[in-house]
Amino acid sequence: MSSVLWTPAPAAFQSSNLARFSLANGFDPRDYETLHRWSIGEPGAFWRAVWDFAEVIGEPGAISFFRDDQAPMTRSRFLPEARLNLAENLLRGDEEKLSVIEADESAHFRTTTFGELRRLVARAAQGLREAGVGKGDCVGGILPNRLEGLVALLATLSIGAIWSSCSPDFGAAAIVDRLGQIGVKVLFVAPRYRYAGKEHDISGRLAEIVATLPTVTMVVLTGGDKPAMTAAVAFEDFGADVPLAFERVPFDHPAYVLYTSGTTGAPKAIVHRTGGVLLQHLKEHLLHGDVRPGDVVSWYTNTAWMMYHWLISGLACGATVVLYDGAPILKSADGLDPRPLWTMAERAKVTHFGTSPKYLATLAAESYAPGRLHDLSSLRSLLSAGAPVSPGQFDWVYAHVKRDMIFASISGGTEIIGCFLLGSPIHAVRRGELTVKGLGLAVAVMDERNAPLIGRQGDLVCTEPFPSMPLTFWGKDGDARYHATYFAARREIWTHGDVAEMTPHGSAVIHGRSDTTLKPGGVRIGTAEIYAACETFAEIEDCLVFGAPVERDEEIVLCVKLHDGFALTPGLAARIRHAVREGASPRHVPHRIHAVQAVPYTLNGKRVEGAARSTLEGKPVKNMASLVNPACLEEYRMLDRSEAA
Repeated sequence: MSSVLWTPAPAAFQSSNLARFSLANGFDPRDYETLHRWSIGEPGAFWRAVWDFAEVIGEPGAISFFRDDQAPMTRSRFLPEARLNLAENLLRGDEEKLSVIEADESAHFRTTTFGELRRLVARAAQGLREAGVGKGDCVGGILPNRLEGLVALLATLSIGAIWSSCSPDFGAAAIVDRLGQIGVKVLFVAPRYRYAGKEHDISGRLAEIVATLPTVTMVVLTGGDKPAMTAAVAFEDFGADVPLAFERVPFDHPAYVLYTSGTTGAPKAIVHRTGGVLLQHLKEHLLHGDVRPGDVVSWYTNTAWMMYHWLISGLACGATVVLYDGAPILKSADGLDPRPLWTMAERAKVTHFGTSPKYLATLAAESYAPGRLHDLSSLRSLLSAGAPVSPGQFDWVYAHVKRDMIFASISGGTEIIGCFLLGSPIHAVRRGELTVKGLGLAVAVMDERNAPLIGRQGDLVCTEPFPSMPLTFWGKDGDARYHATYFAARREIWTHGDVAEMTPHGSAVIHGRSDTTLKPGGVRIGTAEIYAACETFAEIEDCLVFGAPVERDEEIVLCVKLHDGFALTPGLAARIRHAVREGASPRHVPHRIHAVQAVPYTLNGKRVEGAARSTLEGKPVKNMASLVNPACLEEYRMLDRSEAA
């Protein structure tokens, strides 16, 4: 029986947004299962109820849901007659109300009201119109997480154009691989950005990128830089002061193009629908996150990750969003300095703080206790995404951040720009578990027979359509590539690519990605338990687990990056194996443990087990431009010849 670490106060069953939504639609807030069954059994009624509860601006139309019985997942449609504008819903706050807090690693702190934000967006939107951008055209950004990036995004959406962004730390090839697919017309760029105490000048890289994007007709430079290239204009000089206007578009009109990590080929350009993004995010923020007017929501992210787009949708709930730029942890002469994000959270009075398991592990390794060192009285919810959260990290969060708050491990993806599994203000938080299936999402775990499983590992699937499914993949054969990615394994059932387990409580555990599942002796096991065991060792800074082929079988290889001053001794290797055996099972115990200098990561911040395995086997890694540190793979090529513990 999993241990309960937090329980909601009785008042939450009347006052929380989820309770109020349940009661408004005739359901007992304490009976979530019935509410969830209704949300997937009557999708039209549920999603229209979300529209009404959130007071979406727009015309919903008379039809809430059209079901295609021949292809219920891929051809069914939500609110097919609706007209709305995503930016109009994000910008609806009162004139003097705080919309954005801009902060960075150097303690910069700037606030912007909704009135100021609307004026900036109106000006930039006029600049886009004057540049010939219209409904359905693509606008790109290579920008840090600052106000100008949000203004550019909202201006693009306001005129019915499509936004797509990359982080300025991406290499030229990675950016061209992404923005080059979609025919960007206007490009917003930052020639300089600051990270980890260093100024980075990428003006040369930008010139190279623009030269390889023939569709770009104008470049807008942010950060106060004066134009040094043709067809370029400074952000401050772009556009003109005009009244703000919104072009309302159909529910399925493209709003964003996001990209997969791209380690198995060119990044897939995922096209997201205007209405799907808004309804999914409003449901997740309002109902599952209990975000309320006046709340302050932060998430450590860059402008390319889906969590950036998820974060800014908090504006539609009347919340203030924090745009944080720079490193979350700084290096100093005395070691690591984890203060920046928590100093920001204290000053901004953050109510919902978003982070990652890797960041939490670093705090624990540094013995940094935010709850003791900062005033977190405003904090009501801590959320984590990007990888499974280990059970021990749940304990650490409640011991060292705050006891009276919701801790929500959430899981979904770029593909759905949202979450399949996430938190709830009216459910207990159980150690190591994702609290509930998202409303409106028919989430299940299935085996190879397509039979649903409880208490056993299988494939995470979704069996009914939902609004934030991709519209398509951009480019030639986009529909076919989209179907091949998510529906090849099971016809008209979304197979997400995660190995998961549903519990009798209705909660879930994510065990890792399907494509990195280990199969020693032919038995499928996830990697999350091995990572969780390694996180308990102060000696280990980072690690990577993958399977290596050996005589018609597979052996588990664990690569550990150790903190300075530690070595991979036989004693340490024995303790790691013992911890894995006790915390997971004898099958999870690594056959080989190697010390490495670095762990490969994608630009989206995910470990790349597949690239390490391919390199070890002497196979090519298909898209090295998607890795933030591709040079580190060279040592994985030599692992068979290096000494293992």
